[in-house]
Amino acid sequence: MSLPAYAMNVTSFPEMYEQWLVGALFRPWAEIAVDRAGLKAGDRVLDVACGTGIVARLAREHVGAGGKVVGVDVSPGMLAVAQRVAPEIEWREGNAAALPIADHETFDVVLCQQGLQFFPDKPTAVREMRRALVPGGRAVVACWRSVDEVPAFKALQTVAERHAGPITDHRYSFGDAAALERLLADGGFRDVKVERLTHTVRFTEGAVFVRMNAMALVGMSAAGKGLDDAQRAKMVDTIVADSAAVIPPFAQGAALAFEMSSNIATATAG
Repeated sequence: MSLPAYAMNVTSFPEMYEQWLVGALFRPWAEIAVDRAGLKAGDRVLDVACGTGIVARLAREHVGAGGKVVGVDVSPGMLAVAQRVAPEIEWREGNAAALPIADHETFDVVLCQQGLQFFPDKPTAVREMRRALVPGGRAVVACWRSVDEVPAFKALQTVAERHAGPITDHRYSFGDAAALERLLADGGFRDVKVERLTHTVRFTEGAVFVRMNAMALVGMSAAGKGLDDAQRAKMVDTIVADSAAVIPPFAQGAALAFEMSSNIATATAG
């Protein structure tokens, strides 16, 4: 299962992320998060772990030119794509545990879509989100539920582990709704509510998705971290080839479609 020829022209993982994952996977969930935030014209919005910026871009549509949207991410590569796609938004490089936000700078809404589970120091990151908000400001935080609830990803991980050994997939490492609720409450938020939502995602180019997922899994594996680029690429190729045996239940021609579940928390700054 190789990439289509036109996909090979994409030169970096952030560019592949924007081209192949944002529309199929992240935009539908971003629309839900922005809806839960109740944005209005003139709001000041902070997008934490913004990636290539889909949440910030949708927020900008709601708050208009009179509002303010700032996206923060630790990855310069992701921010470079975000800047190219939406130069009208302010993009800042920074760590979620020490947000590049001045003490006098405040926001009405903080959004964090599928980022919290990656933060090494989650309590500090949540306190930083609270620090950035005005009293009574709103937060929306989304985290995928367990990989055990996503048969497609579980099947692909099982294949990858045959070659890379045990993998802790950080994407699904913080799927406990109760733990998310406690974390926000302990970080200075009130009126915390967590809802479980399920949405069917559809990747029109299933081969691209399978390869990108294999790249991610190898990168998260202990074995992958010890390989050079050529060895890592060879392992990805092997995993992709073996994955062909587990994808038929999710295939729709060249596309793949399956359900994913996420916890979406809403909270108010105390």
